[in-house]
Amino acid sequence: MSKQLAGARFAVAVGFILVSGCSPQTGMSGEALFAQYCAGCHPDGRNTINPRKTLDRKSLEANNIKTPGEIVSKMRNPGVGMPRFDRNVITDKDAVKIAEYTLSSFQK
Repeated sequence: MSKQLAGARFAVAVGFILVSGCSPQTGMSGEALFAQYCAGCHPDGRNTINPRKTLDRKSLEANNIKTPGEIVSKMRNPGVGMPRFDRNVITDKDAVKIAEYTLSSFQK
C-alpha cells in the first residue's frame, strides 16, 4: 500500500473518530461501540492499515495482547497507524466493552 493511500485512510479514520467521538457514548453494547469506533479500520476483525495485525487470537497473542485490559491499554497508547482513544473519547467502561467484544468475536 502506498504511503499516500495509507495516509488518506488514517486521515479518514481520524476524521470519523473526531466526528463520532465528540461525546462519550455509554449504555451501548460492545458490538455497537466497536462498529462506531473500530470497524472503520478493523472490519470483521481485519486491519486496513496494517494487514499483519488483525484482531484474531493468533495475531493478538503474537503482540502480547490476551486480556481486555491489554486491549484497552493498546487503545489508550496505540502503535503507529492507530489513533489514540483517550478517556474523553471512549470511557473506561465502554473501552472494556469494546475489548470484551473483540476477544469474543474475532478469535478464530
